[in-house]
Amino acid sequence: SPRDWSSDVCSSDLSASSTHADWQRRSVASVWHPCTQMQRMDAVPPIAIARAQGPWLEDVDGKRYFDATSSWWVNLFGHADERINAALKHQLDTLEHVMLAGCTHAPAVELAERLSARTGQALGHTFFASDGASAVEIALKMSFHSWKNRGQGDRREFVCLRHGYHGETIGALAVTDVAVFRDAYDPLLMRSHVVMAPDARQAEPGESAADVARRAAAELATLFEARAGHIAAVILEPLVQCAAGMAMHDPAYLREVRALCDRYQVHLIADEIAVGCGRTGTFFAFEQAAAVGEPAIWPDLLCLSKGISGGYLPLSLVLSTDAIYTSFLDDDTARGFLHSHSYTGNPLACRAALAVLDRFDEEPVLQRNRDTGALLTAALAARLAGDARIEHVRQRGMIWAFDVREAHAGVRFAERFHLIARTQGLLIRPIGRTVYLLPPYVLNEEHVAYLADRTVATLNATLSAGH
Repeated sequence: SPRDWSSDVCSSDLSASSTHADWQRRSVASVWHPCTQMQRMDAVPPIAIARAQGPWLEDVDGKRYFDATSSWWVNLFGHADERINAALKHQLDTLEHVMLAGCTHAPAVELAERLSARTGQALGHTFFASDGASAVEIALKMSFHSWKNRGQGDRREFVCLRHGYHGETIGALAVTDVAVFRDAYDPLLMRSHVVMAPDARQAEPGESAADVARRAAAELATLFEARAGHIAAVILEPLVQCAAGMAMHDPAYLREVRALCDRYQVHLIADEIAVGCGRTGTFFAFEQAAAVGEPAIWPDLLCLSKGISGGYLPLSLVLSTDAIYTSFLDDDTARGFLHSHSYTGNPLACRAALAVLDRFDEEPVLQRNRDTGALLTAALAARLAGDARIEHVRQRGMIWAFDVREAHAGVRFAERFHLIARTQGLLIRPIGRTVYLLPPYVLNEEHVAYLADRTVATLNATLSAGH
């Protein structure tokens, strides 16, 4: 039965009339929603969510929605996970927060050690932050400052990929190439080099995804040769450029870029904020970079956020190599890395992350994902086979996507699809003409059938409704 949401709200004047419309009205009046044109809120009012369990969200009227995007790609093990809940409740009674400048605590130390161990100690030092964009800011600053401390202060240029996304703070936007986020603030941004992305959808007739990867790497090599001694770092999203419309590329690109960075002494920053924590089929996406039978290769800096805390609390971090870390060691304070924020290494957030790692260590999470992922891939293939309205059906780990052909999409396709999906019991937000599924890691056969059926039903209803 529907939960009485008014009982959860302190001093509410809606206790006798807490309808969905009431909460929508109050939210539109007082909350400035992210990634939203508020002028459109009458057409696309927010869903008033009262509670959640597993992959399901429930609104104040008791209607359920399958959380097909893991609540912006963060909720790895579904909502209200018992093990993460228990870990947080215990931590809450022990230590809720202490400053990490001059102090330390077990959750931060244990989390740093366990993440480093997952890289074979290749990335042995962890710097904590609060969100993905902050992690990117930190990585950019670390790279430049590290080169400066080594007497190479001319290395102050950065390279990013076409259509890449790394966050919306000023520094992160400077290495982001998504016009809708970047263009309004372009006069404020430092200039970065933008090079070809290895998006496999760009394949020419007869070309493979690996061929596209090599072609993109060749363009990067030309830039490195021209600007040798001036480039500090290249930043990329390993395997999947998410905000670009789930643009997937061959792992060969990562190998090529690692070799180029070694040759030209350029830092490689892997933004795994969206693609880490098992999302692409391995815990770190970069684990797939090494060729079969070859030793593991790693970036110089790796940014992690979103799923690391299981969708519970804001947390991000940057893992770094010994070489970068030791370049800051000096008696001169100004040569240290002085970036900070008040909640750095918050114990509650770190404890949630440790509970997430426990799930990976104690359960066959990745194998289970492969098994249920294969079921969803097969279910979508059966329902979408021969559909001339779509193209580029693709999958990597626990990410599925297809593009609606421009001739069929019409205006405001993403908005129309999202609204119709609500009527089908789905929370799903296309990116432009790209429909994607990025569900939590709790799928079973019933969920797979529901998700595939409702996604295709939404597609059909959206396209049959006209433009």
